[in-house]
Amino acid sequence: MRKLFTATTLAALTLSGAAFAQTMATAGTDLNMRSGPGVQHPVSGVIPGGEEVTVKGCIESANWCEVTHGEKTGWAYGDYLAAKVGEEFQPLYPNRQAVGVTVIEAPVIEEPSGQDQAVGGATGAAMGALVAGPLGAVVGAAAGGVAASLPDPDPAVQTYVVANPQEAVVLDGEVVVGAGVPETVTLYEVPDHADYRYVNINGQTVLVNPDDRKIVYIYR
Repeated sequence: MRKLFTATTLAALTLSGAAFAQTMATAGTDLNMRSGPGVQHPVSGVIPGGEEVTVKGCIESANWCEVTHGEKTGWAYGDYLAAKVGEEFQPLYPNRQAVGVTVIEAPVIEEPSGQDQAVGGATGAAMGALVAGPLGAVVGAAAGGVAASLPDPDPAVQTYVVANPQEAVVLDGEVVVGAGVPETVTLYEVPDHADYRYVNINGQTVLVNPDDRKIVYIYR
């Protein structure tokens, strides 16, 4: 009886430890870290593509995971984090059960307003969703690949978009290079720079390729 009790207790402790185990994941692209689980919360930092984070857990009903990168803790969009599933890297959130990510409850966080709103949040109902960036690139970067870096745009472009700000559009999904902007969103021209259009999405001004409507640069 004692042996059975000991084995049962040990198994329970092992399962308990597994339930609280943290998961390591890799950012597949430069990825915003936000102060809360949603694009309405300000950006508190950026996780460089290819760097690891510790994942405390993910919300079951929303694609947001609480992560720690260096000394900062915040929330990141789970489709752009990758982790080992067997012998291969896969996007974390769609494979969270296979990876064994802890399910956590969404915290109660006050909506940003005033000055907080100005530093990176966006409010209002979402008017659509960003088309997710290429998952193959996410997996490749997590496995050690190096994404091709695009040249910085002409400084005159930044001067123009700063001088001519547009009201933020709220879209489901995180702002990353390679994500597609839906046709319902108006893009604004940059004089003398036909290769770019610009728009403010979820509190961040981005440059968009007008041919395929993909984000090519993010002003942070």
